[in-house]
Amino acid sequence: MTGGFPLVSIVTPSYNQAQFLEQTIRSVLGQGYPNIEYMVVDGGSTDGSMEIIRRYADRLAWWVSEKDQGQADAINKGLRRAKGEIVAWLNSDDLYLPDAIARAVQAFRSHPEAGLVYGDVQAIDEYGNIINLLRYGDWGLDGLLAFRVIGQPAVFMRRSVLEQAGYLDPSFHFLLDHQLWLRMARLAGTTYVPETWAAARFHGESKNVAHGAQMSHEAYRVVEWLESQPGFAAAFSRSGKRIRAGAHRFHAHYLLDDGQAGEALRYYGQSARLHLPIALREWRRIGFAFLSLIGLGRIRPAYLRWRAGRMSRGTTMEKK
Repeated sequence: MTGGFPLVSIVTPSYNQAQFLEQTIRSVLGQGYPNIEYMVVDGGSTDGSMEIIRRYADRLAWWVSEKDQGQADAINKGLRRAKGEIVAWLNSDDLYLPDAIARAVQAFRSHPEAGLVYGDVQAIDEYGNIINLLRYGDWGLDGLLAFRVIGQPAVFMRRSVLEQAGYLDPSFHFLLDHQLWLRMARLAGTTYVPETWAAARFHGESKNVAHGAQMSHEAYRVVEWLESQPGFAAAFSRSGKRIRAGAHRFHAHYLLDDGQAGEALRYYGQSARLHLPIALREWRRIGFAFLSLIGLGRIRPAYLRWRAGRMSRGTTMEKK
């Protein structure tokens, strides 16, 4: 600990993201927090990322560029080396907003029972323009079990709880963070701070854009995993319908984004039959799916233009 400031370890996994990598690195190094251990784990990039990393090498605690087994493997390499009391990872196309680390440290001080803390996340496009504000809530384990998904870039973890829960499971490719939060939330509390700490970049190659349908299918793998875990037996017995309803709603969300309104409505219906309140969290999207089926889906571009205008004037939208 330096002058009362606990060490915070940040890991950035990177692979061929030279377009965004320097902004990510600068958002960490420019935090102003006096006790950061920063590591960059590159998967053997060939796009100029190495030149960027070398430019900042003297300010990194450690970095490597070598072939790995994917995102989870890269992040785990860094997390296993981390010495900080508090740890996090920031993907190479995302950003920390000013004072995010200091605010997370303060949240841990105020909530010593918390194993992880998290804030809200700006959604930005490839040029850095704000397109949405993803706002969450103090959902705890029950909310996470029902697939209330929180924004990974704004999550910070207590290393002792992470080590007890275990690191990222490399068999998960899309919901690897959510599956980890579930394991950690079973062991310790979670704390939400209604402040915007990070920006997540949505672009053509980001997983939630390029592979949304695959990501939503992985929700059912999470359900199967939960059902098989003795540590979640009581929670599954108590909340099995809510958990399955949440998975169906999550899947429907991405089907609708993929333009499959009919299939989305089918899964929203399955969610509603299991637990109506969970399905109705997305009543606006359900309404849009119905409109799409009767040929009024063309209103969506107008809606998106309206939303972009509200965002440019500082109005926030809520992520359900």
